[in-house]
Amino acid sequence: MTSPTPRPAPDRSEAVLSRLQLLVTRKLDGLLQGDYAGLLPGPGSEAGESREYRPGDDVRRMDWPVTARTTTPHVRRTVADRELETWLALDLSASLDFGTGQWLKREVVVAAAAAITHLTVRGGNRIGAVIGTGGGASAPARRWRGGPPPAGPGVLTRLPARSGRKEAQGLLRAVAGTAIQPGRGDLGALVEMLNRPPRRRGVAVVVSDFLAPTEQWARPLRKLRVRHDVLAIEVVDPRELELPDVGVLPVVDPESGELHEVQTADPRLRQRYAEAAAAQRAAIAAALRGAGAAHLRLRTDRDWLLDMVRFVAAQRHARTRGTTR
Repeated sequence: MTSPTPRPAPDRSEAVLSRLQLLVTRKLDGLLQGDYAGLLPGPGSEAGESREYRPGDDVRRMDWPVTARTTTPHVRRTVADRELETWLALDLSASLDFGTGQWLKREVVVAAAAAITHLTVRGGNRIGAVIGTGGGASAPARRWRGGPPPAGPGVLTRLPARSGRKEAQGLLRAVAGTAIQPGRGDLGALVEMLNRPPRRRGVAVVVSDFLAPTEQWARPLRKLRVRHDVLAIEVVDPRELELPDVGVLPVVDPESGELHEVQTADPRLRQRYAEAAAAQRAAIAAALRGAGAAHLRLRTDRDWLLDMVRFVAAQRHARTRGTTR
């Protein structure tokens, strides 16, 4: 007889969410909240005023009547939609249950979800989520009906998109109460859940460490980008980038359970590890760039909220200058 999978204590989850809400409200409210449709300001669909063409502008938005009258190239501005549907794909596989900085990686996932929810929930916008845990992706997707999502190997859970702060808080409580399962998750299957069924154009945010092979998730992400604005939030721990010199270090693969002992006193080993980690992160960044997704990296040993503020501010500044990246 197996014992039930432990879940985070409800009181602790509520305290963490309350603290996160306070942090997000203090630093983001009034600073980044605007009339944009979601976290990343998109071009919108409603016609607005014209302005002179700048290098980097989309030529498909050329305003030919104004260009003909003024003999100067002009583009038509568009107003961002006021109602948006945002979907979160949250990877809570076993590799996210790790952290050597101020936070565990799974805590950064929950924190990022809280910040994005705060940025998009106003104005009648709807937000939903799909959650993937470990154990493989063989189990069918389950629909959330309130309370913590069900436990089980390879669970993919869909939390329907709803509007309102109360519903958003319920979504975050469900995310925080999700138990991580042992075994490998399928990030590609998780992203594919955002492609089916087809939805109207909106924002899709994928939060993961992206440690799964790129060929597993790159194609579904490219498919997602065809219809939606996509933001990929990569969660990284410093020990995944370099090893400390601490002698013999026992390490356990959280997805397979395999135990290894690593002699970190060997400088050549540490150098090879750092080079391999850098190559892996470069491959992840290239795959995200190839999929057309905006890329934000959050670390467990840094102020994730400050990094998010800087990222969103840089994106909006790039938009005002006529560039997209």
